[in-house]
Amino acid sequence: MAALQLVWFKRDLRVIDHQPLQLAAERGVVLPLYVVEHRLWEEPDASERQWLFCRESLLELRRALAAHGQPLVVRCGDVLEVFERARRQFGIDALWSHEETGNGWTYQRDKRVAVWARRHGIPWREIPQFGVTRRLRSRNGWAKRWEAQMAEPITSSPAGLVALEGVDPGALPKRPCAELPPDVCPERQRGGRSLALLELGDFFERRASRYQRAMSSPNTAFTGCSRLSAYLAWGCVSMREVLQASRSCRGRGITSFESRLHWHCHFIQKLEDQPAIEFSDFHPFMRDLRESDAARLEAWSQGMTGVPFVDACMRALRSHGWINFRMRAMLMSFASYNLWLPWRDSGLHLARQFVDYEPGIHWSQCQMQSGSTSINTIRIYNPIKQGMDHDPEGIFIRQWCPELRHVPAIHLHEPWALGGGMPPPIVDVSASMQQAKDRIWAIRRSAGFDRHADAIQRKHGSRKAGLKPTTVGRRVPRSGARSKPHSEQLSLEL
Repeated sequence: MAALQLVWFKRDLRVIDHQPLQLAAERGVVLPLYVVEHRLWEEPDASERQWLFCRESLLELRRALAAHGQPLVVRCGDVLEVFERARRQFGIDALWSHEETGNGWTYQRDKRVAVWARRHGIPWREIPQFGVTRRLRSRNGWAKRWEAQMAEPITSSPAGLVALEGVDPGALPKRPCAELPPDVCPERQRGGRSLALLELGDFFERRASRYQRAMSSPNTAFTGCSRLSAYLAWGCVSMREVLQASRSCRGRGITSFESRLHWHCHFIQKLEDQPAIEFSDFHPFMRDLRESDAARLEAWSQGMTGVPFVDACMRALRSHGWINFRMRAMLMSFASYNLWLPWRDSGLHLARQFVDYEPGIHWSQCQMQSGSTSINTIRIYNPIKQGMDHDPEGIFIRQWCPELRHVPAIHLHEPWALGGGMPPPIVDVSASMQQAKDRIWAIRRSAGFDRHADAIQRKHGSRKAGLKPTTVGRRVPRSGARSKPHSEQLSLEL
């Protein structure tokens, strides 16, 4: 057998624009491998809805690879044990994969893989999948590098793969581990590249022109946004494919959409540069600020807070596995400020709900919407005002909170004001917002806060935003004014 090239698929479930697969095929016989890692699926940010999307994508990937000569090989267990069996059975000339900016578990796993590869003299060729730079020294010039990466030619699928004699492709399990709880998500998107391409084509042909108008309200976002986020998160299509497809279109909606592709990678870069932000606040003064409260967390998670628009958004998210970015931000804001819950607690619940969970975006956003980054304007979403602005007739609320269907529209956003036995929300919305503002601003005015904030801005801030280090801590208006169009509050609806 020619030198075996082991191509390790992770969250890059496609054959087009898959540089590791193409380069490996040019150098020898390819073993395309996916390892179902039960310990990964035991992590607290994993859910069955994510696995089902992943499994559907894997089934289609297996068929695509089989059409090229060698189906995807699937094994279950610890990835190092699987790699070691392959090394002993075939010998491995090189290991190929995309770089992954995943959760803390995958980060530690990849460090173990690197040690194993060095021990056995096996080169591990990791290739960037997004516009994220590993071992980045400075953010200066990052946007230009991103544009250069996205402009590279799209890699075609390999011309042909040599079938591996005597290698059982292996069964794809129904469940990745026994401990993963059942998770009913009846309206979630289905996985696979073919559906991703249908969504991509439909968006640019029919929906992109109204994207900017449709993305903020949950009444329009489910059909107005691109709905490509899950397919990007699982690698059914590449960022390069999506951006280059958008560049062939014109219009205001396209410009807005492309800016979000850029910011998608900008946020992932933060986790790449500082993996600890999944677990620890950016700013040391914000650590251990909030207290866990199981009862409040459960009420919020189940959509039972008594605030109609918050509850409707959470229930819709639980059913769809997706909701637009503004509503994600509002849910996180309500948990962090009104309920004063630690962002890690509420963030884990949201991570499990999102079929499109992308750790780099998710944990950066959880901290940003909780005021923990220190370099962003404090934005506390008033959930009553958000409902009145984005669901003025109460269509969305009535759909997801049928217990309120008979409440007159004038009282729908604050039904407790109607009387008649309607229970109040679990917290006073106005009072809890004010209390949170007072607490956060007391910390921001404390001695030494700006020094840490300046360091965070230099490391993680967008150079496109034009923020100077000396402005991040002390010149933010107390009123919490809206951010400018290029600030990091820019929405990430896809």
